[in-house]
Amino acid sequence: MIKTLLDGNKRFVTETFERDKEHYTVLAKEQKPTVLWIGCSDSRVPVNTITQTGAGEVFVHRNVGNIVATNDWNLSAVLEFSINHLYIPDIVVCGHYGCGGINALDDEGAEDKYIPIWLINAYKAKERVDEKLRALHIDIEPEKRMQLIVEENVRLQLEHLQEYPFIRKSLREQKVNIHGWVYDMHTGEIKIIQKNAVACRD
Repeated sequence: MIKTLLDGNKRFVTETFERDKEHYTVLAKEQKPTVLWIGCSDSRVPVNTITQTGAGEVFVHRNVGNIVATNDWNLSAVLEFSINHLYIPDIVVCGHYGCGGINALDDEGAEDKYIPIWLINAYKAKERVDEKLRALHIDIEPEKRMQLIVEENVRLQLEHLQEYPFIRKSLREQKVNIHGWVYDMHTGEIKIIQKNAVACRD
């Protein structure tokens, strides 16, 4: 696979880079992305492919379960750079159906050490869905339940996003919009879950 990657780079240089060298020369000097994408690390959800965007258009942060953790210094730096230096006007948190991270919320017997700690940041999504289903006294297929948890996790991460004071400030000043999406690998389509709908608190 490593050879495949390097061969692919050679094709990129000869077939794409050289053909549009002026564009890449401009990109080498500066970037002006208009969207910050917070998505899952899953290899089946390639941002530029599913949105048909090119180099320089989307600033990307990916992790297991598309989680916004306020104690994650990596993401915190990405957010701060996006807002204070790149002046990005739109932030997208995008989950996807069939997410292994979300499925792992049910795997209480796993021997993993780090994944369960990380997924604490998504556990409330599972609790909310299960509480709602119990209150309604209904049983649904396991796959549908997981889809609901994926969607609720996106809403939860948008709430986490607004725990950052500079994000709340940017929302109040209408300098940024936040969007919650879910990607369906079976159809290739993106479903809009939420936009700027979470109450912005001081």
